Amino acid sequence: MSSSTTTLTMPIDLQRAEAVYNPSVETLISDCLAVDECKMASSGAVVAYTGKYTGRTPKDKHIVREPGCENNIWWENTAPMSPDTFAKIGNLFAEYAVGRKLYVIDTFGGADPDHRIAARFIVERPYHALFIKQLLIRPTAEELAKFEPDWTIVDFGKRKMDPATEGTKGDAVIALNFAEKQVLIGGTEYAGEMKKSVFTIMNYLLPLEGVLSMHCSANIGQEGDTALFFGLSGTGKTTLSADPERRLIGDDEHGWTDKGVFNIEGGCYAKCIKLSEEGEPEIFHAIRRGAVLENVVLRPDGTPDYNDDSLTENTRAAYPIEHIENAVLPSMGGHPKNIVFLTADAMGVLPPIARLTPEQAMYYFLNGYTAKVAGTEAGIKEPQAVFSTCFGAPFLPLHPKAYADLLKEKIERHGAKVWLVNTGWTGGPYGVGERMKLRYTRAMLKAAFEGELDEVPYDIDPIFGLHLPTSCPGVPTEVLQPRGTWADPAAYDAKANELKSMFEANIAKFT
Repeated sequence: MSSSTTTLTMPIDLQRAEAVYNPSVETLISDCLAVDECKMASSGAVVAYTGKYTGRTPKDKHIVREPGCENNIWWENTAPMSPDTFAKIGNLFAEYAVGRKLYVIDTFGGADPDHRIAARFIVERPYHALFIKQLLIRPTAEELAKFEPDWTIVDFGKRKMDPATEGTKGDAVIALNFAEKQVLIGGTEYAGEMKKSVFTIMNYLLPLEGVLSMHCSANIGQEGDTALFFGLSGTGKTTLSADPERRLIGDDEHGWTDKGVFNIEGGCYAKCIKLSEEGEPEIFHAIRRGAVLENVVLRPDGTPDYNDDSLTENTRAAYPIEHIENAVLPSMGGHPKNIVFLTADAMGVLPPIARLTPEQAMYYFLNGYTAKVAGTEAGIKEPQAVFSTCFGAPFLPLHPKAYADLLKEKIERHGAKVWLVNTGWTGGPYGVGERMKLRYTRAMLKAAFEGELDEVPYDIDPIFGLHLPTSCPGVPTEVLQPRGTWADPAAYDAKANELKSMFEANIAKFT
C-alpha cells in the first residue's frame, strides 16, 4: 500500500479556501490558543474542548455501499450509505469550505513501509490539525516534498448536519467511501473520529493482504520479546503497555505481518481520568508541550485536575510516541511471544490471570468482553456486560471471522502464548468488591512474560474451564482464585454462571 500516483477526485477545492499546508507544531499551538478557544496547561500541553460530542458516535458512522466493497463488508455491523448521499454531503462540504482557513496535514498510517497508506487530512480546527499531526506518522521533509495521498479525510466538525434534508441519521456524520478513497466527517468535533477512520480503513485493507489488523497495544522486553495487549476502552491497554521495564511499540492499533508487528500510528491516545504521576509516570510525563488534552478541567493555576469528570469521564491525552522515553522507533517488533486479552470485569468473577488454550483464545477473542459500570453512561446503574467482537467491533468493516482466522493461524505458526487478564473487580461485583491492584497486574504480566508461570501448577476453574496459576511472584495466592475472594461463595457461583450464560449467548452469533 505504498503511496498512489493516481489523481483522486478531491472533495474540497483548496484553491477556493485559505489552505495552510503542514504547519509546524508551534504554529498550530499558537493558532489553537488564538482562534480555537483552547487553553494552555501548566505542562505546556494544549487543552481543547469538543463540545456536544465527547466521544465517538458509532450510530452516525457509515460506509458507502458500492460494487468494489459490497461483498466484503460486514453489513450487519455497518450502516450503509448510498453513493448519491455521499456525493451530496461532499458538495455541501465543498460549499462550506469556500473562503475558510483550512489546515492540510499529510500523514502516514502504518510504520511498515510495505503496508502503509498516505492519508491527507483537511480540517477547520487547528486543534484537529495538531491532534492528527501528533497521532499519526509524521513524514520526513523529503517524504512531504513528494507526498501523494492515497486517502483524503475531511473533518468539518463545526458543520452540523440536518438529517431532515441531508440524508444523515443525526447532526453528525462519519462516512467512508472505499471507491473514492475519501472520508467525510461533520457535526462532531471529537478528534478521535479521525484516527478511528484511518483504523477502519486499515482494518479493511490489511486482512485482504493476509495481514492481521489489531485493536491492541504492543511493547518489547529487554530480551526482544514482543507482547500484544488487546482490550476495550478502560481495560488498561495504554497503561500496561507503557511499562518502564519494556519499550513501547504503540498503544492502540497494530498490524501483524509475516515479519512481525508494526504500529499503525505515530502517537498515543491515552485516557487520563484519575491519571497520576505515581500510578502512570510514563503517560503523565508525556503530556507536555506538543501534546493535546481533551475536555480536561484546569485548576486556576493551570494544572490539570485529572479527577474532575464534570465534562466527561472520557478525558484524553494525545501525544507523539517520542514523548515516551523508551519508545521503539521505527515502531516495529518481532512476532509476539505473548498475547494478552484484557477485560475489566465488573461482575468480579473472572480470574486476574488465566492461560488460554487455542480454542479458548478464539472464544474470548470473538466475545471481546468487558463491562461498563455506573456513571460511565447515562442510565447505567448496575454493571453491564459489553461484548465487542475482536475487541474492536465498531472499527471492523470485515466479518469477525476474517480477523479470528488470521489470529489463529498466526498464533499457531509462531507459538504465541495467550493470557486472559482481568483488570476489573475482585472480591465481589462493582460496588462490593475492589478494583484489581495495578501492581498485582504488572507482577502477573511480568511473571508470564518471563516464563515464571510456565512451571507452576494450574487449577482448572469449574465454571469457565480456565487454567489458573496457583502461585505468582509478588501476588498473594488468594487473589489468584476469584471464588475464594468472595465472602459468599454461592453468590460467586451464581454471578459466574450468569456471566457464562452471557458468553454462550453472544458467541452463538459467530458459531
